Amino acid sequence: MPDWLQIHRGEAPLIVSFPHTGTDIPTAIEDRLVSPWLGRKDADWWVDDLYDFAQGLGATTVRTTMSRTVIDVNRDPSGASLYPGQATTELCPTMSFDGEALYRPGDEPDDDEIAERRGAFFDPYYRALADEISRLRGSHPTVVLYDAHSIRSEVPRLFDGQLPNFNIGTNNGATCDAALSAAVEAICDGTNFTRVTNSRFKGGWTTRHYGRPDEGVHAIQMELACRGYMDEPPYDVGPANWPTPYSRARAVKMRTTLLKILTACIAFAETARPETSR
Repeated sequence: MPDWLQIHRGEAPLIVSFPHTGTDIPTAIEDRLVSPWLGRKDADWWVDDLYDFAQGLGATTVRTTMSRTVIDVNRDPSGASLYPGQATTELCPTMSFDGEALYRPGDEPDDDEIAERRGAFFDPYYRALADEISRLRGSHPTVVLYDAHSIRSEVPRLFDGQLPNFNIGTNNGATCDAALSAAVEAICDGTNFTRVTNSRFKGGWTTRHYGRPDEGVHAIQMELACRGYMDEPPYDVGPANWPTPYSRARAVKMRTTLLKILTACIAFAETARPETSR
């Protein structure tokens, strides 16, 4: 197993994936970037710390340490946009969420390099998730794949205004049974946090590709607004103010909610059957 791919195997019918928490960038790529900071700016900061209780629940976790700037393992590997007509980033991003160029002019990856990165980093991550789903399906009729994400609360290029705290994505109900999404929604709605489902973030490649409820695999994406667990600068972010440290004190309420959510995911998987209708 490559050292950038971190897999913890649990026996509960739950997989938690962390596709965007990595910050590693090979030197040959980093040397072509506008700045090392810009190449890491859009990481899902501290999300693996936020969910550090998941393994204690018996969940399997899959994480890449590679930055999404190297390759985004939550994008369609064909390069097709998951959100046609809306601003997004590519399989190998060339600009930040805010529209800033990541590479110096002329240093962007070409098709051959993108294919090379896909083989080196995307495909192994893809196989790891598929293998863990297969392993757990050997002992559980139903498995939940929970894709863990976060983003700054305000990114005008991607969405208007302030993002709700919890953004649930099931590709309009296609990737998991309605009972699972309803259980997660109910937990969120029982807090003081704000919540939407299938709004700006409907689920990326992971959720859409692996979510096959008729086959016993239910996938759900959770996009969190960063303000729930870390301080966000009240002005434009830059190297001097972003990222801010992970705040365990600030994260207490969100962690309590997320613990309930993952517990509900396991409970759903333990009681649902593969033929459960959507």
